[in-house]
Amino acid sequence: MSNLIVVSAPARADFLNTHQDYKELPVVPVGLDLRIFLTARPVDGDTITVRSEDLQEYDEHSTDSFQVGQNEILEKGFFGNYLRAAVNVIVERETQKTISGLEISVRSHIPIGSGLASSAALTVAFVALLSHQFKLGYDRKQLAEVAYVAESERVGTHCGRLDQYGVSFGGVIKLNCKPPYRVDRLPFTNLTFTVADSGIRHSTQDVHPKRQLEIDRGLMALMASKNLPRRLRARLGYTFDQPDWHALSEKMLQPFLSTLDEEAKKRILFTIRMNQSTDLAIKILRNKRVTKREIVSTLGDETGYRIRKTPKHAREYLILGEVMNKQHALLRDLYEVSMPKIDGMCSAALAAGAYGAKLSGAGMGGSIIALVEDERIGRKVLDACLSAGAKNGWVSRVGEGVRVEPP
Repeated sequence: MSNLIVVSAPARADFLNTHQDYKELPVVPVGLDLRIFLTARPVDGDTITVRSEDLQEYDEHSTDSFQVGQNEILEKGFFGNYLRAAVNVIVERETQKTISGLEISVRSHIPIGSGLASSAALTVAFVALLSHQFKLGYDRKQLAEVAYVAESERVGTHCGRLDQYGVSFGGVIKLNCKPPYRVDRLPFTNLTFTVADSGIRHSTQDVHPKRQLEIDRGLMALMASKNLPRRLRARLGYTFDQPDWHALSEKMLQPFLSTLDEEAKKRILFTIRMNQSTDLAIKILRNKRVTKREIVSTLGDETGYRIRKTPKHAREYLILGEVMNKQHALLRDLYEVSMPKIDGMCSAALAAGAYGAKLSGAGMGGSIIALVEDERIGRKVLDACLSAGAKNGWVSRVGEGVRVEPP
Protein backbone atom coordinates (compact mmCIF):
# COMPACT_ATOMS: atom_id res chain seq x y z
CA MET A 1 0.00 0.00 0.00
CA SER A 2 3.07 2.30 0.21
CA ASN A 3 2.70 3.34 -3.45
CA LEU A 4 -0.66 5.01 -2.82
CA ILE A 5 -0.76 8.82 -2.93
CA VAL A 6 -3.55 10.72 -1.20
CA VAL A 7 -4.19 14.42 -1.87
CA SER A 8 -7.01 16.44 -0.33
CA ALA A 9 -8.43 19.90 -0.95
CA PRO A 10 -11.00 21.99 0.94
CA ALA A 11 -14.34 23.42 0.03
CA ARG A 12 -14.24 27.15 -0.56
CA ALA A 13 -16.72 29.44 1.11
CA ASP A 14 -17.33 32.63 -0.81
CA PHE A 15 -16.88 34.92 2.18
CA LEU A 16 -16.71 38.48 0.83
CA ASN A 17 -17.07 40.36 -2.48
CA THR A 18 -19.06 37.73 -4.37
CA HIS A 19 -19.27 38.16 -8.17
CA GLN A 20 -16.29 40.50 -8.23
CA ASP A 21 -13.30 38.34 -9.18
CA TYR A 22 -14.08 38.40 -12.90
CA LYS A 23 -14.11 42.21 -12.66
CA GLU A 24 -10.51 42.05 -11.36
CA LEU A 25 -11.58 43.25 -7.92
CA PRO A 26 -10.20 41.65 -4.73
CA VAL A 27 -12.17 38.82 -3.16
CA VAL A 28 -11.96 37.06 0.20
CA PRO A 29 -12.50 33.30 0.10
CA VAL A 30 -12.13 31.02 3.10
CA GLY A 31 -11.22 27.35 3.19
CA LEU A 32 -13.57 25.01 5.07
CA ASP A 33 -13.13 21.69 6.87
CA LEU A 34 -15.16 19.92 4.17
CA ARG A 35 -12.66 18.17 1.87
CA ILE A 36 -12.30 16.07 -1.25
CA PHE A 37 -9.82 13.17 -1.26
CA LEU A 38 -8.06 11.72 -4.30
CA THR A 39 -6.32 8.40 -3.76
CA ALA A 40 -4.03 7.38 -6.62
CA ARG A 41 -1.98 4.34 -7.54
CA PRO A 42 0.68 4.49 -10.30
CA VAL A 43 0.16 1.99 -13.16
CA ASP A 44 2.14 1.10 -16.27
CA GLY A 45 1.38 2.96 -19.47
CA ASP A 46 -0.04 6.45 -20.01
CA THR A 47 -3.71 5.93 -19.20
CA ILE A 48 -5.36 7.82 -16.34
CA THR A 49 -8.47 6.16 -14.97
CA VAL A 50 -10.65 7.88 -12.40
CA ARG A 51 -13.67 6.71 -10.45
CA SER A 52 -15.91 8.89 -8.29
CA GLU A 53 -17.32 6.87 -5.42
CA ASP A 54 -19.89 9.55 -4.66
CA LEU A 55 -21.28 9.73 -8.20
CA GLN A 56 -21.37 5.94 -8.29
CA GLU A 57 -23.59 5.90 -5.21
CA TYR A 58 -26.01 8.25 -7.01
CA ASP A 59 -26.01 6.07 -10.14
CA GLU A 60 -24.48 8.87 -12.19
CA HIS A 61 -21.69 8.61 -14.76
CA SER A 62 -18.86 7.98 -12.32
CA THR A 63 -15.82 6.78 -14.29
CA ASP A 64 -13.52 8.18 -16.92
CA SER A 65 -10.40 6.96 -18.68
CA PHE A 66 -8.15 8.98 -20.96
CA GLN A 67 -4.60 9.14 -22.26
CA VAL A 68 -1.86 11.52 -21.24
CA GLY A 69 -2.02 14.02 -24.09
CA GLN A 70 -4.63 16.31 -25.63
CA ASN A 71 -8.04 14.94 -24.71
CA GLU A 72 -11.52 15.78 -25.93
CA ILE A 73 -13.81 17.63 -23.52
CA LEU A 74 -17.00 15.60 -23.30
CA GLU A 75 -20.61 16.53 -22.53
CA LYS A 76 -21.31 19.55 -20.34
CA GLY A 77 -21.28 18.76 -16.63
CA PHE A 78 -19.22 15.56 -16.83
CA PHE A 79 -16.79 15.42 -13.89
CA GLY A 80 -14.01 13.88 -15.98
CA ASN A 81 -13.75 17.05 -18.08
CA TYR A 82 -11.94 18.88 -15.28
CA LEU A 83 -9.24 16.21 -15.11
CA ARG A 84 -8.95 15.94 -18.89
CA ALA A 85 -8.59 19.70 -19.16
CA ALA A 86 -5.93 19.80 -16.43
CA VAL A 87 -3.87 17.16 -18.24
CA ASN A 88 -4.24 19.09 -21.50
CA VAL A 89 -2.89 22.25 -19.87
CA ILE A 90 -0.01 20.49 -18.11
CA VAL A 91 1.08 18.57 -21.22
CA GLU A 92 1.27 21.85 -23.13
CA ARG A 93 3.32 23.53 -20.40
CA GLU A 94 5.61 20.68 -19.33
CA THR A 95 7.02 19.46 -22.62
CA GLN A 96 10.17 18.12 -20.95
CA LYS A 97 8.44 16.31 -18.08
CA THR A 98 6.57 13.04 -18.24
CA ILE A 99 3.20 12.12 -16.78
CA SER A 100 2.34 8.44 -16.76
CA GLY A 101 -0.59 6.21 -15.84
CA LEU A 102 -2.64 6.45 -12.66
CA GLU A 103 -5.71 4.83 -11.18
CA ILE A 104 -7.55 7.38 -9.07
CA SER A 105 -10.44 7.06 -6.65
CA VAL A 106 -12.36 10.20 -5.63
CA ARG A 107 -14.27 10.56 -2.37
CA SER A 108 -15.74 13.96 -1.56
CA HIS A 109 -17.51 15.54 1.40
CA ILE A 110 -18.20 18.67 -0.68
CA PRO A 111 -21.71 18.75 -2.18
CA ILE A 112 -21.84 19.29 -5.94
CA GLY A 113 -23.44 22.46 -7.30
CA SER A 114 -23.81 24.04 -3.88
CA GLY A 115 -21.67 27.15 -4.23
CA LEU A 116 -18.74 25.58 -2.36
CA ALA A 117 -16.35 25.14 -5.32
CA SER A 118 -16.64 21.37 -5.66
CA SER A 119 -15.27 21.43 -9.22
CA ALA A 120 -12.33 23.64 -8.26
CA ALA A 121 -11.53 21.37 -5.32
CA LEU A 122 -11.45 18.37 -7.66
CA THR A 123 -9.31 20.16 -10.24
CA VAL A 124 -6.83 21.68 -7.77
CA ALA A 125 -6.46 18.37 -5.91
CA PHE A 126 -5.80 16.56 -9.20
CA VAL A 127 -3.19 19.10 -10.32
CA ALA A 128 -1.52 18.87 -6.90
CA LEU A 129 -1.50 15.06 -7.21
CA LEU A 130 0.21 15.22 -10.61
CA SER A 131 2.67 17.83 -9.38
CA HIS A 132 3.62 15.69 -6.39
CA GLN A 133 3.79 12.35 -8.18
CA PHE A 134 5.66 13.57 -11.26
CA LYS A 135 7.80 16.23 -9.56
CA LEU A 136 6.44 19.21 -11.47
CA GLY A 137 7.30 21.50 -8.56
CA TYR A 138 4.18 23.68 -8.62
CA ASP A 139 3.68 26.09 -5.73
CA ARG A 140 0.19 27.03 -4.54
CA LYS A 141 -0.16 29.86 -7.03
CA GLN A 142 0.87 27.63 -9.93
CA LEU A 143 -1.58 24.94 -8.80
CA ALA A 144 -4.36 27.52 -8.79
CA GLU A 145 -3.39 28.95 -12.19
CA VAL A 146 -3.25 25.57 -13.94
CA ALA A 147 -6.61 24.64 -12.40
CA TYR A 148 -8.09 28.00 -13.42
CA VAL A 149 -6.97 27.70 -17.05
CA ALA A 150 -8.29 24.15 -17.16
CA GLU A 151 -11.69 25.05 -15.75
CA SER A 152 -12.21 28.46 -17.31
CA GLU A 153 -10.58 28.22 -20.73
CA ARG A 154 -10.71 24.51 -21.52
CA VAL A 155 -13.92 23.33 -19.84
CA GLY A 156 -15.55 26.68 -20.60
CA THR A 157 -16.76 27.72 -17.17
CA HIS A 158 -17.28 31.50 -17.04
CA CYS A 159 -15.51 32.11 -13.73
CA GLY A 160 -12.81 34.20 -12.13
CA ARG A 161 -9.98 32.90 -10.00
CA LEU A 162 -11.80 32.94 -6.66
CA ASP A 163 -12.46 29.21 -6.46
CA GLN A 164 -9.10 27.85 -7.52
CA TYR A 165 -7.07 30.20 -5.31
CA GLY A 166 -9.40 29.76 -2.34
CA VAL A 167 -9.03 25.97 -2.59
CA SER A 168 -5.28 25.99 -3.19
CA PHE A 169 -4.33 28.37 -0.38
CA GLY A 170 -7.12 27.65 2.14
CA GLY A 171 -7.25 29.77 5.28
CA VAL A 172 -8.59 33.31 4.87
CA ILE A 173 -7.00 35.20 2.00
CA LYS A 174 -7.40 38.40 0.06
CA LEU A 175 -6.98 37.52 -3.60
CA ASN A 176 -6.05 40.49 -5.74
CA CYS A 177 -7.60 39.57 -9.07
CA LYS A 178 -5.52 41.81 -11.30
CA PRO A 179 -2.31 40.34 -12.73
CA PRO A 180 -0.04 39.12 -11.18
CA TYR A 181 -2.84 37.82 -8.88
CA ARG A 182 -1.23 38.48 -5.51
CA VAL A 183 -2.43 36.54 -2.45
CA ASP A 184 -2.41 38.14 1.01
CA ARG A 185 -3.00 35.79 3.92
CA LEU A 186 -5.25 37.55 6.45
CA PRO A 187 -4.37 36.97 10.11
CA PHE A 188 -7.90 37.11 11.60
CA THR A 189 -8.70 33.39 11.20
CA ASN A 190 -10.48 32.63 14.48
CA LEU A 191 -13.75 32.18 12.63
CA THR A 192 -16.52 29.60 12.78
CA PHE A 193 -19.10 29.21 10.03
CA THR A 194 -22.34 27.36 9.59
CA VAL A 195 -22.76 26.21 6.01
CA ALA A 196 -26.26 25.24 4.86
CA ASP A 197 -27.01 23.68 1.48
CA SER A 198 -30.36 24.70 -0.01
CA GLY A 199 -30.47 21.60 -2.20
CA ILE A 200 -31.13 23.81 -5.24
CA ARG A 201 -28.46 23.04 -7.79
CA HIS A 202 -26.99 25.88 -9.79
CA SER A 203 -24.46 26.32 -12.56
CA THR A 204 -21.90 29.14 -12.69
CA GLN A 205 -22.13 28.94 -16.47
CA ASP A 206 -25.79 29.97 -16.29
CA VAL A 207 -25.23 33.03 -14.07
CA HIS A 208 -21.92 34.74 -14.81
CA PRO A 209 -22.33 35.45 -18.55
CA LYS A 210 -25.72 37.11 -18.08
CA ARG A 211 -24.51 39.50 -15.40
CA GLN A 212 -21.37 40.30 -17.37
CA LEU A 213 -23.43 41.24 -20.43
CA GLU A 214 -25.70 43.44 -18.30
CA ILE A 215 -22.70 45.34 -16.92
CA ASP A 216 -21.30 45.69 -20.45
CA ARG A 217 -24.59 47.20 -21.58
CA GLY A 218 -24.47 49.77 -18.80
CA LEU A 219 -20.86 50.68 -19.46
CA MET A 220 -21.51 51.17 -23.18
CA ALA A 221 -24.39 53.50 -22.32
CA LEU A 222 -22.17 55.50 -19.98
CA MET A 223 -19.36 55.73 -22.51
CA ALA A 224 -21.86 56.94 -25.12
CA SER A 225 -22.80 59.94 -22.95
CA LYS A 226 -21.52 63.12 -24.59
CA ASN A 227 -21.24 64.96 -21.27
CA LEU A 228 -19.07 62.33 -19.57
CA PRO A 229 -15.92 64.05 -18.20
CA ARG A 230 -12.67 62.88 -19.75
CA ARG A 231 -11.21 61.83 -16.39
CA LEU A 232 -14.26 59.71 -15.60
CA ARG A 233 -14.26 58.22 -19.10
CA ALA A 234 -10.66 57.10 -18.56
CA ARG A 235 -11.73 55.15 -15.46
CA LEU A 236 -14.53 53.34 -17.26
CA GLY A 237 -14.51 51.04 -20.29
CA TYR A 238 -16.81 49.02 -22.48
CA THR A 239 -16.69 45.61 -20.79
CA PHE A 240 -17.04 44.47 -17.17
CA ASP A 241 -13.30 43.83 -16.70
CA GLN A 242 -12.05 47.17 -18.08
CA PRO A 243 -13.05 49.82 -15.49
CA ASP A 244 -10.79 50.85 -12.64
CA TRP A 245 -13.58 50.03 -10.21
CA HIS A 246 -11.50 51.11 -7.19
CA ALA A 247 -11.28 54.62 -8.62
CA LEU A 248 -15.03 54.90 -9.18
CA SER A 249 -17.66 56.02 -6.73
CA GLU A 250 -21.41 56.21 -6.75
CA LYS A 251 -21.19 59.99 -6.41
CA MET A 252 -19.10 60.27 -9.60
CA LEU A 253 -21.58 58.23 -11.63
CA GLN A 254 -24.78 59.66 -10.17
CA PRO A 255 -25.33 62.39 -12.83
CA PHE A 256 -25.19 59.76 -15.60
CA LEU A 257 -27.07 56.82 -14.08
CA SER A 258 -30.37 58.01 -15.54
CA THR A 259 -29.06 57.09 -19.00
CA LEU A 260 -28.95 53.39 -18.02
CA ASP A 261 -31.75 50.86 -18.07
CA GLU A 262 -32.73 49.71 -14.57
CA GLU A 263 -31.04 46.33 -14.86
CA ALA A 264 -27.67 47.71 -15.95
CA LYS A 265 -27.85 50.46 -13.31
CA LYS A 266 -28.35 47.88 -10.55
CA ARG A 267 -25.39 45.79 -11.68
CA ILE A 268 -23.01 48.74 -11.68
CA LEU A 269 -24.18 50.05 -8.29
CA PHE A 270 -23.82 46.53 -6.93
CA THR A 271 -20.19 46.40 -8.00
CA ILE A 272 -19.28 49.69 -6.31
CA ARG A 273 -21.21 49.11 -3.05
CA MET A 274 -20.03 45.52 -2.69
CA ASN A 275 -16.41 46.54 -3.01
CA GLN A 276 -16.78 49.38 -0.51
CA SER A 277 -18.14 47.05 2.17
CA THR A 278 -15.37 44.53 1.49
CA ASP A 279 -12.73 47.20 2.09
CA LEU A 280 -14.17 47.73 5.58
CA ALA A 281 -14.17 44.00 6.39
CA ILE A 282 -10.60 43.53 5.17
CA LYS A 283 -9.41 46.11 7.71
CA ILE A 284 -10.95 43.96 10.46
CA LEU A 285 -9.38 40.79 9.04
CA ARG A 286 -6.01 42.55 9.09
CA ASN A 287 -6.53 43.41 12.76
CA LYS A 288 -6.65 47.11 11.96
CA ARG A 289 -8.82 49.65 13.74
CA VAL A 290 -11.90 50.96 11.94
CA THR A 291 -13.44 54.31 12.75
CA LYS A 292 -17.04 55.13 13.60
CA ARG A 293 -17.20 57.20 10.41
CA GLU A 294 -16.13 54.22 8.28
CA ILE A 295 -18.72 51.97 9.91
CA VAL A 296 -21.57 54.46 9.54
CA SER A 297 -20.73 55.43 5.96
CA THR A 298 -20.63 51.77 4.90
CA LEU A 299 -23.24 50.12 7.10
CA GLY A 300 -25.49 52.97 8.25
CA ASP A 301 -26.27 54.78 11.52
CA GLU A 302 -28.37 52.01 13.01
CA THR A 303 -25.62 49.42 12.58
CA GLY A 304 -23.04 51.85 13.94
CA TYR A 305 -25.17 52.36 17.07
CA ARG A 306 -25.62 48.60 17.55
CA ILE A 307 -21.88 48.00 17.25
CA ARG A 308 -21.10 50.66 19.87
CA LYS A 309 -23.47 48.88 22.30
CA THR A 310 -21.86 45.49 21.67
CA PRO A 311 -19.26 44.09 24.13
CA LYS A 312 -15.77 44.91 22.93
CA HIS A 313 -14.69 41.28 22.35
CA ALA A 314 -17.55 40.75 19.88
CA ARG A 315 -17.43 44.02 17.92
CA GLU A 316 -15.14 42.78 15.15
CA TYR A 317 -17.36 39.73 14.60
CA LEU A 318 -20.47 41.89 14.53
CA ILE A 319 -18.94 44.21 11.93
CA LEU A 320 -17.97 41.24 9.77
CA GLY A 321 -21.47 39.84 10.19
CA GLU A 322 -23.10 43.13 9.24
CA VAL A 323 -20.93 43.31 6.13
CA MET A 324 -22.11 39.81 5.20
CA ASN A 325 -25.74 40.87 5.70
CA LYS A 326 -25.24 43.95 3.54
CA GLN A 327 -23.58 41.92 0.82
CA HIS A 328 -26.40 39.39 0.80
CA ALA A 329 -28.90 42.24 0.42
CA LEU A 330 -26.89 43.58 -2.53
CA LEU A 331 -26.78 40.13 -4.12
CA ARG A 332 -30.52 39.83 -3.62
CA ASP A 333 -31.65 43.31 -4.64
CA LEU A 334 -29.07 44.66 -7.10
CA TYR A 335 -27.58 41.50 -8.63
CA GLU A 336 -30.76 39.45 -8.32
CA VAL A 337 -29.06 36.09 -7.81
CA SER A 338 -30.75 35.04 -4.58
CA MET A 339 -34.00 33.12 -4.19
CA PRO A 340 -36.77 33.15 -1.54
CA LYS A 341 -35.52 29.89 -0.04
CA ILE A 342 -31.98 31.27 0.27
CA ASP A 343 -33.29 34.49 1.82
CA GLY A 344 -35.36 32.46 4.30
CA MET A 345 -32.34 30.41 5.33
CA CYS A 346 -30.32 33.59 5.93
CA SER A 347 -33.14 35.07 8.05
CA ALA A 348 -33.40 31.85 10.05
CA ALA A 349 -29.64 31.88 10.67
CA LEU A 350 -29.75 35.44 11.99
CA ALA A 351 -32.75 34.71 14.22
CA ALA A 352 -30.85 31.75 15.71
CA GLY A 353 -27.86 33.88 16.68
CA ALA A 354 -25.55 34.21 13.66
CA TYR A 355 -23.59 37.46 13.34
CA GLY A 356 -24.25 37.52 9.61
CA ALA A 357 -25.30 35.33 6.69
CA LYS A 358 -25.04 35.46 2.91
CA LEU A 359 -25.20 33.20 -0.10
CA SER A 360 -21.97 31.55 -1.19
CA GLY A 361 -21.13 31.23 -4.86
CA ALA A 362 -22.84 32.34 -8.02
CA GLY A 363 -26.33 32.20 -6.54
CA MET A 364 -29.67 31.00 -7.93
CA GLY A 365 -29.39 28.12 -5.48
CA GLY A 366 -26.42 26.59 -3.72
CA SER A 367 -25.47 27.28 -0.12
CA ILE A 368 -25.35 30.03 2.45
CA ILE A 369 -22.60 30.70 4.98
CA ALA A 370 -23.26 32.19 8.40
CA LEU A 371 -20.64 33.60 10.76
CA VAL A 372 -21.24 32.30 14.29
CA GLU A 373 -19.68 32.75 17.71
CA ASP A 374 -18.71 29.13 18.29
CA GLU A 375 -19.64 25.54 17.41
CA ARG A 376 -22.51 25.47 19.92
CA ILE A 377 -24.17 28.48 18.30
CA GLY A 378 -23.22 27.05 14.93
CA ARG A 379 -25.22 23.89 15.56
CA LYS A 380 -28.19 25.96 16.72
CA VAL A 381 -27.99 28.03 13.54
CA LEU A 382 -27.72 24.87 11.46
CA ASP A 383 -30.87 23.45 13.05
CA ALA A 384 -32.69 26.68 12.22
CA CYS A 385 -31.53 26.52 8.60
CA LEU A 386 -32.65 22.90 8.30
CA SER A 387 -36.04 23.90 9.67
CA ALA A 388 -36.15 26.64 7.01
CA GLY A 389 -35.69 24.07 4.25
CA ALA A 390 -31.94 23.43 3.96
CA LYS A 391 -31.19 19.90 2.77
CA ASN A 392 -27.89 19.52 4.60
CA GLY A 393 -25.37 21.52 6.53
CA TRP A 394 -22.17 21.68 8.52
CA VAL A 395 -20.37 23.69 11.16
CA SER A 396 -16.81 24.41 10.12
CA ARG A 397 -13.71 26.15 11.31
CA VAL A 398 -11.25 27.61 8.80
CA GLY A 399 -9.62 24.78 6.82
CA GLU A 400 -6.16 24.27 5.32
CA GLY A 401 -5.49 24.49 1.60
CA VAL A 402 -4.69 21.61 -0.74
CA ARG A 403 -2.23 19.15 0.75
CA VAL A 404 -0.61 15.77 0.26
CA GLU A 405 -1.79 13.55 3.10
CA PRO A 406 0.80 11.63 5.14
CA PRO A 407 1.19 7.94 4.15
